[in-house]
Amino acid sequence: QVQLVESGGGLVQAGGSLRLSCAASGIIFSAYNMGWFRQTPGKEREFVGAINRSGGGTYYANFAEGRFTISRDNAKSAVYLQMTSLKPEDTAAYYCAADSSYFIQRSVREYDYWGQGTQVTVSS
Repeated sequence: QVQLVESGGGLVQAGGSLRLSCAASGIIFSAYNMGWFRQTPGKEREFVGAINRSGGGTYYANFAEGRFTISRDNAKSAVYLQMTSLKPEDTAAYYCAADSSYFIQRSVREYDYWGQGTQVTVSS
């Protein structure tokens, strides 16, 4: 049974930082590109960024570039999202996802497995 479990969400003041973690089980972790998405009520799930299988390549949405960093530890079957300079508009539920495609994908439809999400709230 595949499981992706996010953790590390919470309440933070604007300008602060948070580090989200996603622990994977039930898959050969190193065979998957890993993505982070976010969603607010009433809106579509939005691509944040992704990292390739080896961890040697990353791709970010414009709003995340320069503020967010994705990394992974294949030995621990974990992927991380380090978020800095947080803004109130970053408030959302954040999800990790696994994708078996060859290239990094930014479309929700391309991802095979999803976590349950962790809430991030940024206060002004």
